[in-house]
Amino acid sequence: MTTPRELWLCFEPYHDVVYFTPESRAAADALGCKGGWMGYFGMRAAPLGAAPEWLITSVFYNFHPSRVARAVPEVWDIATPAQFLDARLSGVDGALRRLLGDEVTGDDLAEAAELVVAAAGAAPTAGRPLGAANAALPLPAEPHLTLWQAATTLRESRGDGHIAALVTAGLDPCETLVLFAAEHGLTPEYMQQARNWPVEEWTAARTRLTERGLLDDSGLTPDGAAVRETVEVLTDEAAAAPWDHLGPEATTRLVRLLAPLSLRIARGNEAMRVNPMALAPETELERLVAET
Repeated sequence: MTTPRELWLCFEPYHDVVYFTPESRAAADALGCKGGWMGYFGMRAAPLGAAPEWLITSVFYNFHPSRVARAVPEVWDIATPAQFLDARLSGVDGALRRLLGDEVTGDDLAEAAELVVAAAGAAPTAGRPLGAANAALPLPAEPHLTLWQAATTLRESRGDGHIAALVTAGLDPCETLVLFAAEHGLTPEYMQQARNWPVEEWTAARTRLTERGLLDDSGLTPDGAAVRETVEVLTDEAAAAPWDHLGPEATTRLVRLLAPLSLRIARGNEAMRVNPMALAPETELERLVAET
């Protein structure tokens, strides 16, 4: 049976075109955004309304407050949340049409959209602010955009559940990134730059994790690996409701329809291919395509 994590892999590359494509960057730039991060925070936070810096820092979880403060609240002076919502759909539309060609109007994508909408309708929203905010948005008329919006609801609902699992595990935002980097062999320098964590705060987080026995000089300890595994298990359990609602037969059908589309996007989306945090989903997608 396909797991919630495998299903996340099926729709994550489809969702990610909103952040990792030139079309989305151009849509944000057209609003007057200064740099990619301002567009990122504006587009991702827009469903919350003109959210203040402290709220975005909280719900996005692993960004240093200074990274958010460089964009918020100025981003809402540049454009309204409604304008950012329009811009992100415009960017997604252009990116998907480039990456998928005629498939955006194909029957398989339309059927996949119906299934993802059904799944997203069962995505938990209580205690999940980004999931709830996206679930409250109207669905676009065109199937490829309907699919994107429903996938985004699923993605943010899962992400909210992941943060709950991190809190349960006693991992603060910086500690979360330190463990993630150690598990996946990512350089601290890259992670610090990506989320704007100063060296001294990164070092302090590493010290705390070492004192807890989760890290040592060689990387993750067995206890550290167990904590990471527990977080992922809890995340999957918290994300299971949409797929339980859809049922095994419809879920299998969705994988058959959506995994090839996401694989095509993953192969063609160069910005994702060079992103170390993407962790190369192509291999897993290739396996899912072959198995279904």
